[in-house]
Amino acid sequence: MRKIKSVLNTDSFDRRRFGEIYKMSEKLQGVGREGKKLLPSFPSLQGDIWASFYKLNPQVQDDVEKDLLTNKLLMEQIMNHPSYQQYRDSTKLDDLTSAIACLSMSKETQQWLENEMHRNQQLRNAFEQLQQKQEQYQQQKKKENKKALDDAQKQFQQQIEQMIQQNIHGLDQHITSALEGAKQTKENLKSLVSGLTPGSGEAELKKIPLRDQIALAEQLETNPKMKKIAEWAGRFKQIAKKKQKSKHDESTERSGLGLGNRVERLLPTELAMYSHPATRLDFLRRFAEKQTMIYDPTGKDALGKGPIVLCLDQSGSMNNFDSQAKGFALALMSIARKKKRDFALILFDVLTKTFQYPKGKITPQDMVELATTYMGGGTNFELPLTEAIKIISTHRFKEADIVFVTDGADNLSDTFLNDFHRVKNEKKFNVISVLLGQALEDTVRRFSDEVIHASDFIEASEIVFNI
Repeated sequence: MRKIKSVLNTDSFDRRRFGEIYKMSEKLQGVGREGKKLLPSFPSLQGDIWASFYKLNPQVQDDVEKDLLTNKLLMEQIMNHPSYQQYRDSTKLDDLTSAIACLSMSKETQQWLENEMHRNQQLRNAFEQLQQKQEQYQQQKKKENKKALDDAQKQFQQQIEQMIQQNIHGLDQHITSALEGAKQTKENLKSLVSGLTPGSGEAELKKIPLRDQIALAEQLETNPKMKKIAEWAGRFKQIAKKKQKSKHDESTERSGLGLGNRVERLLPTELAMYSHPATRLDFLRRFAEKQTMIYDPTGKDALGKGPIVLCLDQSGSMNNFDSQAKGFALALMSIARKKKRDFALILFDVLTKTFQYPKGKITPQDMVELATTYMGGGTNFELPLTEAIKIISTHRFKEADIVFVTDGADNLSDTFLNDFHRVKNEKKFNVISVLLGQALEDTVRRFSDEVIHASDFIEASEIVFNI
């Protein structure tokens, strides 16, 4: 990109860092190209928008170059907005959050300029005149051409200033929308990558290269489908956290020992010391210091310790469930990641498409591919079940649990079912099937250990997330 000029107190590091981030972000470059058609200094404006969020103490300079006067007006409007300072507290010295805010604000500013250019004939005329004088000066850099260019720049600047004053409410709305959008994008990003540990979203993000973080944020900023999937993923992961915690507490095995002061876990010997007058004071002292012996609250899963294979129906009738389904899959994957269980996803209609995620780990590129994959054909149960057996036959997926989700029906031959059950007994895996809507269970019942009827994935998750 061309050399970035600034109306803020930026230094060489700020400008170099923005140049690096600009190269990482295809969407930021795209908005820059569109914005430049409306405002020649738009790429420099983007650099200032980024710096206004990134720097510890950004300030608009008093004296700026003539061709940056419009940028100065816009930056003053942005930085004086009531929500700006509040939001900036979370962006200081944060590459990713500043990049998200820059993309969102650049996009809204470009949209505002475009709307005003269409609406305001005088502004449009001034802009066309400016373009014409710039071309003349580029062709012949004469003194009179430079004066004409300066006059055109001044006229355009006056029109922009007048436009801001006359339609300040409209610009403020775009600024508000940009800040709200940036905040939501960051939350959605954390929802996508988080595990089941509270606050793990930020920690998981730090493990991802910045280029990939930005690419995923761009998808969330511009792709409505990705936004919905992220929202569902966040909702399902909350359910999964509660279910896994409940399962952990209920399955506590009283064989290990530890130190603490949980009354319900005290060893009988400690209770005996409390009961005896000679040892009661010593017990109370150790109890207050959390040094009494208790049963170790480490849960042990009797079942569901192996890998997870999710067979997910992607026939045409599942289209309305697709965002829910992908969020459900990501939450189930988070359970696998927490338990260090391998995870496989088999999407099916009359064909299959298989993804494997060792230890439940998924890359940003895989997330985008998953979100944008939809098959939309008919329904075939045999193909995904055959693919599941093939996966389970590998050493990595030995003793897996299969979760089979469909809203449809299919017929399976006795020969296939006999072979399936033979392998099932050999490999020792379980099948939990989820029937959505009004799906009939006749066929599914023949290969499943448990069949769940659910109106949607929320209802299904209340049971499946105990896996």
